[in-house]
Amino acid sequence: MIEMLGRVSNALTAHSTAATESHLKTVAKITPGETVWTVGPDPGAGTDREDASVDVVLSVNNVQLWADRVAGFAELRRVLRPGGRLLLSAPDKGLPVPRHALASEVEQAGFTDLQTWTWEPPGVFATRAAQLRAIRG
Repeated sequence: MIEMLGRVSNALTAHSTAATESHLKTVAKITPGETVWTVGPDPGAGTDREDASVDVVLSVNNVQLWADRVAGFAELRRVLRPGGRLLLSAPDKGLPVPRHALASEVEQAGFTDLQTWTWEPPGVFATRAAQLRAIRG
């Protein structure tokens, strides 16, 4: 029974994450030929990307897991091309700091044109997401 509940919970989480990633791609206005990188729980782990090689970075439901957000945002800025876009989404109540403080951290990493908002993902168990869009300055 517990194993089955775990599978159902994982499936619902995967559905919500997929919907959020799709939503961020729409907000990013990705065009054909652009390079998109979806980061995981540690944006610096195992990256072999060369400097300024990505047009769009998506971070979905993981910034709250980063051990060092300052270093993480610096790494994302490094891999983005000038004018590249960072789009981030995380559970609003799961953030380690308020979303406006998170936006300040992103700005301190050298991003500009910051926008932040909340979004209600689809699904019965989905929780409100804090979202952010920024441009590599």
